[in-house]
Amino acid sequence: MFEVTKKSMQWGEETLTLETGKVARQADGSVIATLGETSVMANVTFAKSPKPGQDFFPLTVHYQEKYYAAGKVPGGFFKREARPTEKETLTARLIDRPIRPLFVDGFKHEVLVMCTVLSHDMVNDPDIVAMIAASAALTISGAPFMGPIAGARVGYEDGEYVLNPTVDDMQDLRTNPDQRLDLVVAGTKDAVMMVESEAYELTEAEMLGAVNFAHENIQPVIDLIIDLAEEAAKEPFDFQPPEYADLFEAVKAAGEEQMRAAFALRDKQERTSAVAAARDAIKAALSEEQLEDANLGSALKKLEAGILRGDVVKTGTRIDGRKTDEVRDIVCETGMLPRTHGSALFTRGETQGLVVTTLGTGDDEQIIDALHGNFRSNFLLHYNFPPYSVGEAGRVGPPGRREIGHGKLAWRALQAVLPAATDFPYTVRVVSEITESNGSSSMASVCGGSLSMMDAGVPLKSAVAGVAMGLILEDSGDYAILTDILGDEDHLGDMDFKVAGTENGITSLQMDIKVAGITPEIMEKALAQAKEGRMHILGEMNKSLSGASEFSVHAPRIETMNIPTDKIREVIGSGGKVIREIVEVSGAKVDINDEGVIKIASPNGDSIQKAYDMIHAIVAEPEEGAVYTGKVVKIVDFGAFVNFFGKRDGLVHVSQIENRRLNHPSDVLKEGQEVKVKLLGFDDRGKVRLSMKIVDQETGEEIVPEKKEKKED
Repeated sequence: MFEVTKKSMQWGEETLTLETGKVARQADGSVIATLGETSVMANVTFAKSPKPGQDFFPLTVHYQEKYYAAGKVPGGFFKREARPTEKETLTARLIDRPIRPLFVDGFKHEVLVMCTVLSHDMVNDPDIVAMIAASAALTISGAPFMGPIAGARVGYEDGEYVLNPTVDDMQDLRTNPDQRLDLVVAGTKDAVMMVESEAYELTEAEMLGAVNFAHENIQPVIDLIIDLAEEAAKEPFDFQPPEYADLFEAVKAAGEEQMRAAFALRDKQERTSAVAAARDAIKAALSEEQLEDANLGSALKKLEAGILRGDVVKTGTRIDGRKTDEVRDIVCETGMLPRTHGSALFTRGETQGLVVTTLGTGDDEQIIDALHGNFRSNFLLHYNFPPYSVGEAGRVGPPGRREIGHGKLAWRALQAVLPAATDFPYTVRVVSEITESNGSSSMASVCGGSLSMMDAGVPLKSAVAGVAMGLILEDSGDYAILTDILGDEDHLGDMDFKVAGTENGITSLQMDIKVAGITPEIMEKALAQAKEGRMHILGEMNKSLSGASEFSVHAPRIETMNIPTDKIREVIGSGGKVIREIVEVSGAKVDINDEGVIKIASPNGDSIQKAYDMIHAIVAEPEEGAVYTGKVVKIVDFGAFVNFFGKRDGLVHVSQIENRRLNHPSDVLKEGQEVKVKLLGFDDRGKVRLSMKIVDQETGEEIVPEKKEKKED
């Protein structure tokens, strides 16, 4: 019934297996990839004809983590997987980016790639397995895909690169000083196609070494996919790239001169309007038959790309007049918003981000429900890209893949410089509102986020800046690397290469390639040029930081204290009664964890001190010889019981009340009276012994008996 093809190999510490022929046989390509005990099923289907008039490639990639894969039931009310999590969205982008450029030019048929996590062993992250499964499914599907690709994750520990580190090794790198890198690389046999990373101030050489290490280690996986395809691949789909040379020549003749003049305008809005006018002029000069040609959009884009790309490579001058390694003018402002905890406006040319920082308490941490378990995050970065930022009147909706991806890139870049939670016990939320965009707004979010957090008083280890690099690679092999690319250079170029970091090293690297990969030589040069750009931007940012380090008066103050774990129950009380009383009386927020770390938060310093004193009174032990202020709670014939330390009572014997004989303690004391006592010690049964007579009841100072002088003989 089944014609199963199965291929296996040893890859690092685990066995990698690819299997097809048993499941989802009606899909064009279906592969289950297994690494260790983590299994992902990838299914590929594609339309056999394009939609009429479609002038773009409609590729959709979905990645789904099923909770049953880890033996879990989804949280929440509905108890089924619903909208994609952030991890699912980011992984779908991770798979999409390296495979999209490898479809044959001109292929406009709808393609759907669905990756489903079937089993998770809590050791091997399913994202890499999903990428390999998707590549294998595409390779055997018959679609015009010029793969295969493969991907790998790389760690960096003790100066050594680690292939496919475990999930635990990559969890919360900020608290793990031994692990300095979480890098994902995807590539073909000959070239790297995609890079995504979170790094902790690695040098350019270390990052390049990690990329090369990954590319070397994906080669056996690519060979395994080819072995599978040789036995299980379907017949290639009969697709011939459209031929539109005559149409392109007509388009070029009708409007090259006007299009070239449009791209010579340096202002984005003027250039956009002029390019649109040039397109309209070209269409007006074409015949009805040419206007109905489905390849008209491709011909227009080819003309625009040729003008922009050719001039840059030949002259070294870009459409806005800059040199290839020149960064646009930068203006940085901090403290713009009076009531926020921290704010910054970062403007680079026609790209601008208003970035705001809010400081919260432990209650504000984000709880993330993941396959490998729940965990908390005290650093959040949210990126918003409204239509007005590019002068459009578009639809406004929930965050899409672009917003989530750009926000995560900025999050990774800033993560490396955050203080430890023990040193700065706040939840930090950074929101980047992109108000203008012509170039990399994610890198503007990095720069603005760094400035905004410093304005809020967050003690970052160092300022972080980011820069987006571009590439124009001609068929002749000539190329130009561009620093701080414009939107048009990104749209019509061959590479989007984003590097963020401090003066000491790289904290995040992201690369997407639109051609069949780049050489190590080009990547090395791009990293070096990006470092120069980053240092320039850091210099401009530092000019605005002179008065941006004071802690906001509107932010909550948080004090931490540690108590013995056996005292936690006493602080919380039965049913939370004690801790509720502390919160109500003091007015401060109180948060306590299982390790006995207590965070006390309030904008009011007196409230924090009051809560601290109340907790200290519960957990501290009285010191022998110390003087305390207490209250008489009970009078008996032989003395008085005094509540002197939290809920601790002690006996003041009648002989210790005053330096004279009393008929009864009630002669001088009454219940509720405030007295000052010295802790003499504890008797054999642990009972507390107190004294009033050796303490000055007015000042609280201990009375020291005068020494008698010796008589002379």
